[in-house]
Amino acid sequence: MPSEMTFVDHMPEQTRAMLVQLMESQAYRELAAAHMFGYGLRFVPDKWMKFMVWHIREEAEHYDAVAQMYRRFTGEEVEPKVRERLAGKPVPFAESWIELAMAQFLFDRGGFWQLREYEECSFVPYREVVQKIVKEEAGHQTLGEKIVVEQCQTGRYDEVKQALFEKWLRLGLLSFGRPGTAGNRYAIERGLKKRDSADCMKDFVGDIRPAVHAAGLRFPDPASLKLELPADIDWS
Repeated sequence: MPSEMTFVDHMPEQTRAMLVQLMESQAYRELAAAHMFGYGLRFVPDKWMKFMVWHIREEAEHYDAVAQMYRRFTGEEVEPKVRERLAGKPVPFAESWIELAMAQFLFDRGGFWQLREYEECSFVPYREVVQKIVKEEAGHQTLGEKIVVEQCQTGRYDEVKQALFEKWLRLGLLSFGRPGTAGNRYAIERGLKKRDSADCMKDFVGDIRPAVHAAGLRFPDPASLKLELPADIDWS
């Protein structure tokens, strides 16, 4: 089993570079989510407004936790890296309440699932931040699912729901990165993460399947997603 690491421990340069990448990616996801849900407030019904404002504040707090860790680890600020990535690779904004709920269901949930792979990270500071985020986000992972299922079952969104589902399913799956890479193997060997991205993708699809069926949605042809995906995902 890989030994635990802290800020003061010597570590291989490849491990350090991977941790920097992980922190930058997580900071990007947190700030991107805050921006996306902030823009989407204009579509939120009154009954959900308090929750959504709280959710945005939580995303911002999680971004700040990652930013502080990055500053201690690198001596630099993560914000320029994140803003550069947001400019070059922006997360699309939802343009309706049903789309915002779909984003909560799939994009936010995908990020949550990939983050859980680092709950036992051998780098202690990263593990502690991940455990904090996972604990605080666990309580609202089913809310987007609940809203999507309820809204889709009304029949009001039959013309748009499948296209929105496929759009945000792809973005949710992107959270896991490419499966079967050398980077995946190295991260597992060093104890940074638990499993390959392929296993995470399969579990994620299995997790959302009951809600997909309940909402009258269907999984698309995997080739249409234009992603590297494990061949044995159950798309039923």
